[in-house]
Amino acid sequence: MRFADGYEGWRVGRLTQEEAAEALGVSDRTFRRFSRRFEDEGLDGLIDRRMGQVSARRAPVDEVIALAGLYRARYAGWTVKHFFDFYQAEHQGTRSYTWVKKRLQADGLVTVAKRRGAHRRKRERRPLPGMMLHQDGSRHEWMAGTVCDLILTLDDATSETYSAFLVEEEGTMSSFLGVQAVIEQKGLFSSLYADRGSHYWFTARAGEKVDRQQPTQFHRALDQLGIELIPAYSPQARGRSERMFKTWQDRLPRELALAGITTRPQPTNTSNAASCRLSIGASACRPGNRAPPSCPSSAPTCARSCAYRRRASWATTTACATTT
Repeated sequence: MRFADGYEGWRVGRLTQEEAAEALGVSDRTFRRFSRRFEDEGLDGLIDRRMGQVSARRAPVDEVIALAGLYRARYAGWTVKHFFDFYQAEHQGTRSYTWVKKRLQADGLVTVAKRRGAHRRKRERRPLPGMMLHQDGSRHEWMAGTVCDLILTLDDATSETYSAFLVEEEGTMSSFLGVQAVIEQKGLFSSLYADRGSHYWFTARAGEKVDRQQPTQFHRALDQLGIELIPAYSPQARGRSERMFKTWQDRLPRELALAGITTRPQPTNTSNAASCRLSIGASACRPGNRAPPSCPSSAPTCARSCAYRRRASWATTTACATTT
């Protein structure tokens, strides 16, 4: 029904205001307001006055151009979330994340992500921090021309990163360094979830279950501290740490390049020349928590952590042939 028909029906008494409003799909109050405007201005009074007007909250054109220029000049290739963190912290941006994302997408600077499919059921997090930690390594070109391993130790309950550092290659010492950093900062924890690498577990054949009767140096050290070492039997089981590595791989190389860091710093202690620590806060690569990598001085402590088990027979034991 057109408004003129509803209005005429009400004027001649065929319809009440409530019936006319219901037929037009509006409220009684709206019908009365439209009726007054129709009587004063005719059909022109029914036109929405907001049409053709620019929103008072619309961003100035100069601001939109400046945002696109900033992204092209310094942050090309960054994800929207990563860029938004720096937009707020480094450039005092006041716009919302959604506004920034839509502007970058409209200019073709970032692509619209594909709709995600159904995700498998996630494993429940531990209820309290310190109940279970994850430790894993990721080999990646973290700096231009420099491929090395990033060792992360993070909490299962909160995903807070307690330790992060670069090493030449993941191994027993890097595992000790990660645990040492956590204990120095937070104290002892209950359990550690890690893959079945040879520095964590002994496995007779690849793909088989771990041999708990032959503990590694790292496993023995955790036993003495009362920390349970839990093996992961599939990449999906380490999903929490894998997702964290995806964030670091997206952000850290770009932030190191932005800061002009191209090589790992060389420590003065030659026995610890393989590693450098990243002084980055709990939330991976957040602005305000960044600092150039520094070299840890933890090698002597780690060296004392290594101990070896010997098996010796009795001194009086002799070998002899037996018959049955």
